[in-house]
Amino acid sequence: MPVIETTIDTSSEAFRRNRDAMTPLLERLESELERARHARSDKARKRNEELGKLTVARRLDLLLDPDTPWLEVAPLAALGMYEGDVHGAGSRCGIGVVRGREVLVHANDPMVKGGTVYPMGVKKTLRMQAIAMENRLPVVMLVDSGGAYLPLQSEVFPDIDDGGRIFYNQAQMSKANIPQVCAVMGLCTAGGAYIPAMSDHVVHVDRTGAIFLGGPPLVKAATGEDVTAEELGGALVHCRDSGVSDYFASDDADAVRIVRDVVTTLPRTAKAFGPSRAPADPAYDPRELYGIIPPSTTIPYDCREVIARVVDGSEFHEFKALFGPTLVCGWAWIHGYEVGVLANNGILFSDSSQKAAQFIQLCDRMGIPLVFLQNINGYIIGREYERGGITKDGHKMVNAVATSTVPKFTVVVGASFGAGNYGMCGRAYGPRFLWMWPNAKIGVMGGEQAASVLVSVKNDQLAREGQPPLPPEFVEALKGPIMEQADKEGDAWYSTANLWDDGILDPARTRDVLGLAISAAANAPLEGRKVGYGTFRM
Repeated sequence: MPVIETTIDTSSEAFRRNRDAMTPLLERLESELERARHARSDKARKRNEELGKLTVARRLDLLLDPDTPWLEVAPLAALGMYEGDVHGAGSRCGIGVVRGREVLVHANDPMVKGGTVYPMGVKKTLRMQAIAMENRLPVVMLVDSGGAYLPLQSEVFPDIDDGGRIFYNQAQMSKANIPQVCAVMGLCTAGGAYIPAMSDHVVHVDRTGAIFLGGPPLVKAATGEDVTAEELGGALVHCRDSGVSDYFASDDADAVRIVRDVVTTLPRTAKAFGPSRAPADPAYDPRELYGIIPPSTTIPYDCREVIARVVDGSEFHEFKALFGPTLVCGWAWIHGYEVGVLANNGILFSDSSQKAAQFIQLCDRMGIPLVFLQNINGYIIGREYERGGITKDGHKMVNAVATSTVPKFTVVVGASFGAGNYGMCGRAYGPRFLWMWPNAKIGVMGGEQAASVLVSVKNDQLAREGQPPLPPEFVEALKGPIMEQADKEGDAWYSTANLWDDGILDPARTRDVLGLAISAAANAPLEGRKVGYGTFRM
């Protein structure tokens, strides 16, 4: 297979400028991750130690097989929200290896607000469940939560995508034979009591783990009965008397040991697909991506340079290289897994949209996963292009993306604007995973465009009223706040805080993260896929 020949001069001034612009973004990423994982109050640490609990990091260390990969998901959820200290939305989550098999792990962090569940914590839990269901991964839950954060209960409880959906999903996973193993390592109160109750296997830690629909204060208020948490819902109560819990653990370490033993007993199924050839490092250093990516999404570059630093051996079999050149499509391998790659090299025209639809159909019929490297300002607009059919051709691409049945993976490496987000498999189009690079931008359109559109709308309104257009000073006053808001709400940090993605990636790690995600996706069967498409408007 042909090897992409790079044209990048790593000693050039442009390369240095790009690298210098990327460096502070990478430093911020590392700083934010470190803070999310380790910044805890002395009071919370002391309380955790007094209860004899392990930190969530130590629990994960004991749970996961040594020297195996860990694909953390949404580590910066709720970044900057809720006074800035609900780190990771109150949990550590990801895909890891336990007793030789891939599992999805959801672990409450009791040192973050006592494990109290905030609205973004609910959203993160639902995202983890979606990953488990889509990829048919066994679920391990290390539960240690004070329940819903009551001041925000209206955002946690009532709606279709609020807390109750967690238990609904548990029932659906059980019906689908997706194993769920729960370790009760702290409080499971009110609705949270259903998390262990609806799991297949429940491990309960003596003295610190407690399950009850109403805690001691509520019992006292409702019935007048004085009772301790241990008497009400401790390990002995539920292992010996109620039967809610299945395994009695003396402490956290013992609980994790039992969880690992339980995972060993879970039924195993063969993966739907595996590597089709031996993995090979790219021909070029992935860290060169720092100097390739421009600081502005308006500066063009050849997306093949990105592909060359992500795929095995930098080998790439390009499809329709001369047709629709603003979208690069072709076949490659990532850590030995064959993939179809779609990467933007400019705005989407009719020909590039048609090429995308055909390429997606081919990969879908062959059962080859799709990787989208998204850097798109949208589809071409204007009278000539509408007459040429850009709307119906864009529809073909969006239709193919929406209805394809193979696993899809998206990395936003630059811009993600407008309908281009849809055509390149944005969050709404069902990628198994979606990540952002720290330089990425997302929105209906860029800030400058949005501001100019609103100025134009206002001037059109004034013209209809027979008034002159806005003077320059009014234009600037109107555009400033709009551009500021678009910049704030369109950056990677805002996206990841709101769980619009599964995390911000160091570009040099993209290849490895994709390999882990593809491996996880292979747990879901491809058999029974109904390959087909909706109406293509011709």
